[in-house]
Amino acid sequence: MRLQAEKLKSHLSNSLLPAYLVSGDELLLVQECCDAIRRTCRDNDILEHDILEVDRYFDWNQLLEAGQNLSLFGDRKLIELRLGGAKMDQKSSAALQQYLELSDGSNILLISCERMDKRSMSSKWVKAVDEIGGVIQVWPVERRHLGGWINQRLKENGLSADREACELLADRVEGNLLAANQEIQKLKVLLGEQHINAEMVARAVSSNARYDIFKLIDAALAGKSGDALTMYHSLIAEGNEEIAMLGAISRELRNLYQCAWQIEQGNGIERVLDNARVWDNRKALYKAALRRFNSQRLTTLLKKATHIDAAQKGQSPDSPGLLFSELVLEFSS
Repeated sequence: MRLQAEKLKSHLSNSLLPAYLVSGDELLLVQECCDAIRRTCRDNDILEHDILEVDRYFDWNQLLEAGQNLSLFGDRKLIELRLGGAKMDQKSSAALQQYLELSDGSNILLISCERMDKRSMSSKWVKAVDEIGGVIQVWPVERRHLGGWINQRLKENGLSADREACELLADRVEGNLLAANQEIQKLKVLLGEQHINAEMVARAVSSNARYDIFKLIDAALAGKSGDALTMYHSLIAEGNEEIAMLGAISRELRNLYQCAWQIEQGNGIERVLDNARVWDNRKALYKAALRRFNSQRLTTLLKKATHIDAAQKGQSPDSPGLLFSELVLEFSS
């Protein structure tokens, strides 16, 4: 069946089909559709998760074997087939159709790929998915609808904004939904749950700003200590609120700690990052950081963040600025 992306959550609350195809170029919306399907699988005690990345050397027998092999405990499992921009030829199409023919619905197949043209959407393997599962085409949000989309996202994050503020934010992100979502998260950190007007957006969201806290975090994850420290001192010089900055860094450290702990329990890194809802374009940064940090070292960083919080509130004689510089340096080392 054909499913609309915006109605997927409603569908999943009532049923879970044996196969899903999510196609589109809007990375944020594709990721969220896939996240919703993964989350529904977990809610239905489908905890085993196989991830198959398709490239030019991919052996399609892996898909058939994944469908036939029982999970670790003989339970149902989610098989995720990531096509990306790979083109389906006769051999790969036949293998996928064979998997679907043999499927008894015990396992769930999630296929994700870039936007498909009309001809590809009429191919035999897509029709086979359509017959037993759900096909979701993710469409870009048109500029005339972007302000409304941003307004809805703000509401979902406990924020409200007037129309002028939403349109201003839409202009700043230039149709980039990932950037829009990041700016909404930034507004939540900087402004809290309050009504937002255009003037507040103009102050908080600077499309031409040289640095922001999120770029600092990305530099720290990548291990670029020089860049991270430069950004930190520039943000302070520009008058950015250190309490809000510490909150953003602490959240990232907590998420990183949970990932490190899960990996140390024997879970695969891809599964851990998917469960932590790390976007595909940030996975390389997380992997770089997780090669440097284990859960014990991250616990030390989180304790330092707590110490900084106390210093910022006057509950410690130490200099919060000096401690913050040390945290940035240790996080990015």
